[in-house]
Amino acid sequence: MVKGKADHAIDLALEAFLPYRLNRISELVSQRFAALYRQRYGLTRPEWRALAALGQFEHMTATAICQHSSMHKTKVSRAVASLSERKWVLRETDGSDRRIEHLSLTREGKRVYRDLARYAHDYAADLRQMCGEPAYQQLETGLAALEASFGIK
Repeated sequence: MVKGKADHAIDLALEAFLPYRLNRISELVSQRFAALYRQRYGLTRPEWRALAALGQFEHMTATAICQHSSMHKTKVSRAVASLSERKWVLRETDGSDRRIEHLSLTREGKRVYRDLARYAHDYAADLRQMCGEPAYQQLETGLAALEASFGIK
């Protein structure tokens, strides 16, 4: 416990604590977009992130999706299984290591990805407008500084 000058615990205003504020706004922003992909395609957040990663990079392993999306391997595994059942993801076993699967979107998976990518761009534009250009640029700068500090590319 951190002690102050008078040996009293220092109070913490949670609503002013940066990690709490970042998490709270991140969750609100994510939930608003999640409502759209859930309504249109019945996707969970891990399914959307896996679909988006494969749409962006075309070919990935589940491990690469984990690294790119900061999701646990169990969530990625379930998401890939679900997307595969929908016939949106093609799974190919690696020729030299049967434990590895190379993943890619099927034609239908690419169609869904393109549809949701359009909505994602629109959503990002709405957020930019909500902030206003000067505040949005400051937010971008601040996020870039935090990402650089944590080694996020």
